[in-house]
Amino acid sequence: MLNSLLRSLPYLVHTNREFGLMMAGRKPMAVFVDGKDRFPEVVARYIRLFDRHVTSGRFVRADRLGPGAGVRTYMAHRIFFTLPGEEWRVDAYLALIDGDDRWTADHERRQGELLGYEDWMNDYWIEHVYSGR
Repeated sequence: MLNSLLRSLPYLVHTNREFGLMMAGRKPMAVFVDGKDRFPEVVARYIRLFDRHVTSGRFVRADRLGPGAGVRTYMAHRIFFTLPGEEWRVDAYLALIDGDDRWTADHERRQGELLGYEDWMNDYWIEHVYSGR
């Protein structure tokens, strides 16, 4: 369930819609992250739905392990699904989140671009949500 902030946006956020958007070719990449072997079963089922389309070549999967954020002691497991030809987004995304320690509006915008949000959506997000944090 989306929180009230995400429901109030003038566009549909991708959260919980990744699969359908990717099947329609409208989203180039989806990212899931949790601790290694810690994904809740509902997320694991969603990932398995994507995996069925990896074997057919409709999606490409990339898994990356790294240190957990902040004080987390477990290994972070990032699972990326991209449309074929969009695999470059995985490395660009990792470079973005592993870069500067200080996250800025430019980082936020780039993340949105990599995930497939349109410019006007990123503009709205930066102006009305991110800048208010």
